[in-house]
Amino acid sequence: MTQIEHRPDVAPPEEGERLGLPQSTALVMGSIIGVGIFSLPYAIASYGPISLVAMLVATIGAGALAMLFAVMSRRLPADGGPYAYARVAFGNGLGFSNAWSYWITAWAGNAAIVVGWVYYVETFVNKDSTVVWSIAIALVGLWIPAAVNLTGVHNMGVLQVWTTVLKFVPLALMSTVGLFFISSGNYTPFNTSGESDLSAIGGAMAICLFSYLGVETASVAARKVRDPARNVGRSTIFGTLASGVVYLLSLVAVFGILPASALAIDSNRASYSAAADSIVGSGAWAGNLVALAVIVSGIGALNGWTMICAEMPLAAAKDGLFPKRFGTLSRRGVPAFGIIASTGLASIAVVISYLGTNGASVFTTLVLMTGITAAIPFAFSALAQITWRWHDHQAGHTPRLVLDLAVAAVALLMSLAFIYYSRNTGSSWYVVWGPFLMAGGASLVGIPVYLAMRSTMTVPEPVPPHPGSSVTLSKGPN
Repeated sequence: MTQIEHRPDVAPPEEGERLGLPQSTALVMGSIIGVGIFSLPYAIASYGPISLVAMLVATIGAGALAMLFAVMSRRLPADGGPYAYARVAFGNGLGFSNAWSYWITAWAGNAAIVVGWVYYVETFVNKDSTVVWSIAIALVGLWIPAAVNLTGVHNMGVLQVWTTVLKFVPLALMSTVGLFFISSGNYTPFNTSGESDLSAIGGAMAICLFSYLGVETASVAARKVRDPARNVGRSTIFGTLASGVVYLLSLVAVFGILPASALAIDSNRASYSAAADSIVGSGAWAGNLVALAVIVSGIGALNGWTMICAEMPLAAAKDGLFPKRFGTLSRRGVPAFGIIASTGLASIAVVISYLGTNGASVFTTLVLMTGITAAIPFAFSALAQITWRWHDHQAGHTPRLVLDLAVAAVALLMSLAFIYYSRNTGSSWYVVWGPFLMAGGASLVGIPVYLAMRSTMTVPEPVPPHPGSSVTLSKGPN
């Protein structure tokens, strides 16, 4: 196969321009903690407080995924994370499908993030949620982080650290102070969905997954992380653990402060602001402060995810799987074409979605769609780990074999469960299956791209040896 040509500026950033452990941890936390968690109570209120069980299950799954990516990043600290694992393990065909699926997750996820972000911006402006102005606000929210990313890695990293600190404050306060204002009566009825407990947990869990998208971001951006074999895994674990603790405690507080029936109404779609106002009891100043913090949080999440939107195509382009323009860097050392193209697609998704339905349906459908497209590369990463560790066992090298296989198995089961439960609620079939239709349609667009790129794809590298072993496994399929 012919090797793809690269511009000479497609090289790892200088050491001083890379993300250290604090910045890469901020990338993980900043990508996980966007506006998804702040809009989550409104999105899952129809299931009732049983959603707390769903979040616990999702947190266990996110922990398994974090451990999976931490271990795999030490073995293969390569650009693209899940894409690289699938490609090395299973060849270019599945490598491309995983890269394409994850790219959909990234730009469609930005569309979902910005829709949730608009909820909080409209605390101050466009309070009647006029669609045209909602779209305009959303587009501003998408393109400001894109502009920051285009200026370089350093500026992106600085913004990410500060927004992560600011976004953590309302969650930390709700996770501590909020617990003292819980009314136990608000936890009944526990299941308000009209479905079985298992179905309710599964449905709410699929939405909760969106709040944990980002556990893999340090592995995707390995090229920009200093000492990736060490720092990618550590930042993944640290960022996920911190996010999980405040997620669970703050949701317990929100559902205990306001009943599910109150969380489900449109006037309380900015759920954390509504809970803060309920605590204070007079005026809206507490809710407004929370809303401001969430607005900052959303910009930080969009900032990190805008970088990820371009990093996956960059990694795939360097291997010849994506068009060459995705693999070129600007004078600022960033994949400008990938940033602009991804933000453009997110903008189109927002406009189409807002013109077709209301804000709540927009957010939920986009959330479920990104859950499907993210779960696919997550599942293949777990399969790659299972395959590699089993081959290690056959070769006689079995350190931590049982733990690694168990973690990978849990991650695989959670990924499959997220896909299975990613159905929307509604009476029309196209609404119920809308997330699958959107994910499937976006995936089909990748077929002609794959066919066009087949002649430029390079041969995958051999599977690296397990850390501590000198044995290299056989090369993956082409």
